[in-house]
Amino acid sequence: MWVVVREWERVVVLRDGRVDGVLDPGRHRVRGRRVEIERLDVRERQYVVPGQEVLTADSVAVKVSLLTVWQIVDPAAFISVAEQPLARLHAGLQQALRARVSTQTVEQLLADRDSLAAGLADEAGAGVGGLGLAIGSAEVRDLMLPAELRRAVTEVLLARERGRADLERARSEAAALRSLANTARLLEEHPGLLHLRTLQAAGQGATLVVTPPGQSLPATR
Repeated sequence: MWVVVREWERVVVLRDGRVDGVLDPGRHRVRGRRVEIERLDVRERQYVVPGQEVLTADSVAVKVSLLTVWQIVDPAAFISVAEQPLARLHAGLQQALRARVSTQTVEQLLADRDSLAAGLADEAGAGVGGLGLAIGSAEVRDLMLPAELRRAVTEVLLARERGRADLERARSEAAALRSLANTARLLEEHPGLLHLRTLQAAGQGATLVVTPPGQSLPATR
């Protein structure tokens, strides 16, 4: 029997129900009777651990889902060690995730969500390494808080933004007052500037009567 193995495949040869070898990409001739073959795709695949409720270190129930990348690294072990290797993968990821979340508070999770998944692939992979698969990466897909906590977080963020806006407004007002104070002091020290400023403010089309300093206009009857 001729067997063609594609680049992204591995073929496990079973003879009399036992693993007799693994075929790499290429064209192979398999001799003998009572032979079965099992084709496996060894490319990277994504696996999603659906959202599950987990208690944080401060006893708040959050719902977290994971997105992980895995692939088969030992085809013979993958088909022979566990009946449902993907179920074992799911359980290993769940256990590692629960253990990680239970060590962090809600505030820590919100401040640095990436830290939740840091090293998670290695921790989960240690439990499924003998199954012939490896976890390449694991990242948090969704982090959902209870409705009451979401409202509280929103109110805190709004209050923080209002505080920043009030602070900026106060800084602008203080800067304007300093500018006015500087202008008043300058005019007081140099009275001639006041006359020049008056001329500029009057603009065109206005009649100005300029008197020397210390003199006043004659009274009109």
